[in-house]
Amino acid sequence: MKGWDAATYGDRVADVYDEWVETRDLDTDGAVEFLAGLAGAGPALELAVGTGRVALPLAARGVAVEGIDASERMVARLRAKPGGDAIPVTMGDFADVAVDGRFPLVFVVFNTFFALVSQDDQVRCFANVAHRLTDDGVFVLEAFFPDVGRFADDQLVTVFDVELDHVRLDVSRHDPIEQRIDAHQVDLRPDGIRLQPISLRYAWPGELDLMARLAGLRLRERWGGWRRQPFTAASALHVSVYERAS
Repeated sequence: MKGWDAATYGDRVADVYDEWVETRDLDTDGAVEFLAGLAGAGPALELAVGTGRVALPLAARGVAVEGIDASERMVARLRAKPGGDAIPVTMGDFADVAVDGRFPLVFVVFNTFFALVSQDDQVRCFANVAHRLTDDGVFVLEAFFPDVGRFADDQLVTVFDVELDHVRLDVSRHDPIEQRIDAHQVDLRPDGIRLQPISLRYAWPGELDLMARLAGLRLRERWGGWRRQPFTAASALHVSVYERAS
């Protein structure tokens, strides 16, 4: 997708992001419980902290949380929420993990790791995370399990809402060679059309595990959801926990 950079998605969606995620089946409570059990008192580092959907309730559990994000507009939404000013945020590409200190927990949720749209950037992110983990620290990654069979001729249109004055669609194009998905969330209303672009490079769990090995990490456990559901071939997503290999 021409013109795409690390801040594009957040800057374009920030004003409606919280409203949008409320329409998705996201287990925020389960995520916070899972992460709090690994973080202890912290500090924990969230890659692409955004508007604080996970960081704020995790901080409310007594975990010291820091974040990285490339979108000033998303972070402004975080700052406007109660407790948002108390979460330190480093601005920049989360693949760089350009923060000081070491963390018992680094995490990235809701497919956001795939917003790194090249394999090189994804490998670099794993390596930089490894440098920031404590000796017994873990890296937690939540991502969808790729289902390329849903594309017909490498294209897909999905209808999410059909209301009297509102239609919301996802329009996607798939590149199976590059493992790329370029998409738009399309809002159609009487007063106009809104486009919210998304560009992803998905990776299979085995490829993620290899990236971890290159960074000196190894898979400790993998679940089919935040409540430790078994991960199977039918799972729509996975929650993977990586630790140091030695």
